[in-house]
Amino acid sequence: MSMEEVNDKKENLQRESLEEVQEETEGARTIQPWTKQITVRGVIVSILIGTIYSVIVMKVNLTTGLAPNFNVSVALVAFLFIRTWKKVVQKAGFTSKPFTRQENTMIQTCAVACYSIAAGGGFASYLLGLNRKTYELSGVETEGNSANAVKEPGFGWMTGFLFVVCFVGLFVLIPLRKIMIVDLKLTYPTGLATAVLINGFHSQGDKSAKKQMHGFLKYFSASFLWGFFQWFFSGKDGCGFKQFPTFGLQAWKQTFFFDFSLTYVGAGMICSHLVNLSLLFGAVLSYGLMWPLINRLKGDWFPEDLQESSMKSLYGYKVFVSVALILGDGLYNFLKISCFTFINIHGRFKNKKRNTANEDEQKKTDEDLKQNEVFLRETIPMWIGIVGYVAFSILSIIVIPIMFPQLKWYHVVVAYILAPSLAFCNAYGAGLTDMNMAYNYGKFALFVLAALSGKENGVVAGLAGCGLIKSVVSVACILMQDFKTAHYTLTSPRAMFLSQAIGTAIGCVTAPLSFFLFYKAFDVGNPYGEFKAPYALIYRNMAILSVQGFSALPKHCLQLCYGFFAFAVGVNLVRDFSPHKIGKWMPLPMAMAVPFLVGAYFAIDMCLGTLVVFVWQKLNRKKADLMVPAVASGLICGEGLWSLPSSILALAKIKPPICMKFLPS
Repeated sequence: MSMEEVNDKKENLQRESLEEVQEETEGARTIQPWTKQITVRGVIVSILIGTIYSVIVMKVNLTTGLAPNFNVSVALVAFLFIRTWKKVVQKAGFTSKPFTRQENTMIQTCAVACYSIAAGGGFASYLLGLNRKTYELSGVETEGNSANAVKEPGFGWMTGFLFVVCFVGLFVLIPLRKIMIVDLKLTYPTGLATAVLINGFHSQGDKSAKKQMHGFLKYFSASFLWGFFQWFFSGKDGCGFKQFPTFGLQAWKQTFFFDFSLTYVGAGMICSHLVNLSLLFGAVLSYGLMWPLINRLKGDWFPEDLQESSMKSLYGYKVFVSVALILGDGLYNFLKISCFTFINIHGRFKNKKRNTANEDEQKKTDEDLKQNEVFLRETIPMWIGIVGYVAFSILSIIVIPIMFPQLKWYHVVVAYILAPSLAFCNAYGAGLTDMNMAYNYGKFALFVLAALSGKENGVVAGLAGCGLIKSVVSVACILMQDFKTAHYTLTSPRAMFLSQAIGTAIGCVTAPLSFFLFYKAFDVGNPYGEFKAPYALIYRNMAILSVQGFSALPKHCLQLCYGFFAFAVGVNLVRDFSPHKIGKWMPLPMAMAVPFLVGAYFAIDMCLGTLVVFVWQKLNRKKADLMVPAVASGLICGEGLWSLPSSILALAKIKPPICMKFLPS
């Protein structure tokens, strides 16, 4: 290459970078009206990203029940996707609209709303808990586990259920939007972090964006090809790299092995070190210590001739101890957030009486004033929130009792009367602490409705009611987090609300489709297979406990449950009230509970991801902060996308040609 060509290439690159900087500066200076912030290409990209992440989240949910927060990953993938789109269009000789942070926010919101339905729609918990396999695993002869409390998954009723309960949540807090974001100035750490990330994408240089794009594509390709390569060696159950006895056959029997899942390695890179180490601690405590010891008591604590999947055998201890940890952690955090919320509200009212509002107004910067002005300029009329909430509530009151005759219409009416106050408390608490407690509100509804409905109807009424309350409260909280993102990125609330509605509507279709992709192709719910769906069994047994009481527990299990419930509360108390140098080492009981039932293998994957991040940050923190989201997203999306062709091959009855298995010599 001659010197002239080199100089021409440099000039072209500099010109492209200058154009992009000017484009972004112009986009930041003149904010487009909300109708132009939602673009056709944005909706297409949102559908594509939302569908991909729906499949990824569904796989993660059905294997371990763990659902990491992929908001950062989605924001990055959206940014890289549109950047690539623009380059392709420009090289084809067409002009391309500027890519603004508002459009990026819209895509991220729509895609997250879409995959959130897959993550929290109950496909691996309360809805799947209604099927016959979970009924049989819970013990056919177990009191309270009625044979009539069975409803097999179906695309029609699942889609209809999601539409009515999720759209109620979209409208419930619209009238309080200004109060929570502008007046109370709630932080919503996840929404704020996403906004900071998006603003950073659009202010960083072209060089950084190219590095992230290169890193994402590199690890996406490697992850996809690795998933394809692994498939050839998994001809039968228990075969392939997923059953590789990394630490020996004895450790493998106790689920301690690295299963080469790059999805979980990527998830471990995104999750905090504390979450990953809590998973490992739970795995060591359960499969490394407790379950082998209890198994030695076979014949004393439980009969030797019982099937391993019986709730009166070792499996029962696994389920109910997990439930105790989840309930202990959930109840503690529920009470903590409630107290914190009411104390904070009381403090704000006292400050208001002291006329501190003027002082707060004076402290606002020009940027704060601009954010508030944009956020309040294009308001969502209050009547839309009221009419939408009332209309979808009436629809739910009619439709849900038809789907679930065990859940009476007056139960649904009471639920929707209470839902606005519950949604407000949850959204306010999440704004302060970043903890979405929707699952805990759902569990509370489960216990109350199951106990009120009796032995025959209790299980179905509890599980359906849990889904109803959880969905309303969760969607309302996610919308408020997205409003915070919109506030910080100068995005119109109208565009944000419409994006959320589009994403929710898409998610109500793609989530059931993603579920049936796995449900029809694989043995979902098998406690010894890949797709264990552990939370389906946990939620059904919570409902059985509410109906029947403690007689459903195996011998000495109640004492263990008391102990682990107290442990969950105690660990949280130590974390909150001890010095930081002690509290920071306390494990998270909710994270510990997952490997108690699922096993240790995925915790090892995630700890490998956290180790990679730890070492990378020690070597070069600046590069790690830039590249970790891109690398993790590539690992997650590559293997996650391979789930689509592997499921299609399974549906077509095309089996891998080789079974790689390890046996003792």
